[in-house]
Amino acid sequence: MLISNMDGETAQFDALSALIDEAKDIAVCAHTSPDGDAIGSTLALAEIIEAGWEGKRVCVLLADDDVVPRTYKFLPGQERLTHVADYDVDPDLFICVDLSDKTRLNEAQRVLERSSKVGVLDHHPSGEKFWDAGVVRTGAAAAGVIVTEFAIHRGVDLTPTMAQNLMCAVVTDTGRFQYQNADGEAFEVASMLVDAGASPSEIALRVYQSDRLAYIHLCAVVMSRITTFEQGRVSYSYATTADFRANEVPVAECDGLVDLVRCVDGTQVALFLKEIPGGKVRGNLRSKCGLDISGIARRLGGGGHKAAAGFTVDGSVDEALSAALPLLHALFESEDAVDLPGTN
Repeated sequence: MLISNMDGETAQFDALSALIDEAKDIAVCAHTSPDGDAIGSTLALAEIIEAGWEGKRVCVLLADDDVVPRTYKFLPGQERLTHVADYDVDPDLFICVDLSDKTRLNEAQRVLERSSKVGVLDHHPSGEKFWDAGVVRTGAAAAGVIVTEFAIHRGVDLTPTMAQNLMCAVVTDTGRFQYQNADGEAFEVASMLVDAGASPSEIALRVYQSDRLAYIHLCAVVMSRITTFEQGRVSYSYATTADFRANEVPVAECDGLVDLVRCVDGTQVALFLKEIPGGKVRGNLRSKCGLDISGIARRLGGGGHKAAAGFTVDGSVDEALSAALPLLHALFESEDAVDLPGTN
C-alpha cells in the first residue's frame, strides 16, 4: 500500500465522501488560467466520482471564459470542460481542485456561492476556510497526488483515462520531476499511475515536444528580453498583448514561458510577466533555491508555494515590474542567497 500521508487524511476524505453521498448535482472546478495539474486533476476527479458513486451528475467547470489550453487538449475527457456561462445549475456540491483561495475561481466563484456545500482537494497554502470538507496539504507535489489518494481511499480502481489525467497533473507540477517538490511520494504515485495505464511518453510528447512554430517565435521574443539584476540572481522577462497578437498565440497557451527565464545560469529567482485582458498583468515567480517567494506573491495580491507562486495586478508591465522588483531586492537584501543549496 502506498502513500504514507494517507492515514492522517482518512477522516477528511470520509467527510468529503459524505458530501458526495448526499449530492446529486456536483460541480468540479480548478483555478483561473488552469495548468496541467488543474485540468488533469479535475477531469480525473469527475471520473472518480462517477465510478465510485452511481447516479451523480458531475460537471467540470472552467474558471475563465477562455479556450482550453491547446497543450492539454489531448487529455481524455477534455471535451466535457464547461464554461460558467453555459452552466445554470445550482449544484448541491462544489469541489475546488488545485486551489483553496476562492478568489482564484474568477467567474466560477458565483457558482460556488450558489452551491449548497463546498469541498476542496488542494496543495496550496490556504487562507480563510470556506469549505465544508476536504484536504489541503501543502506538502503534496500536486493536486493530482491528493486526488489519486482520494481514489485509493474510496476503493476506486484507476482507469487508464484517470491515470493519464493524473499523470499529467504530477508531471507538469513537478516540472518533469525536476522541481524541488519532486519527492518520494510523487514518484510513488507516478509508478502507480503508469501501472494503471498512464503514458509518460505521450505526456512528454504532447506537453513538451509539440509546440507550434508561432509559440516558438514568441519564445524567441521572450528570451531576447531576459534581463538580470541582483548580481544575476534574479532574471525576468515579459510578453505583451501585442506580442500575443503578432504571433497569434493565445494567453492560455503560455504557461511554460516562465521556464525560459528560470533556465538562466546563476538565476535563483525568475519572474515572468504577461499582459492579460482588462488592463492587467499576470506574474509568475519561480525560486531555484531556498528562498520563499510566496510572500512576494501575496504582497502583490496573489499566492502560491514557496518555490512557485503567482499574482495579478492592474496596470502595465512597467508598473508591475516597479512593484515586484523592489520586493525581490528586499528579499535578497534580507538573506545571503549566494550560498543557498540548489543554485547550481
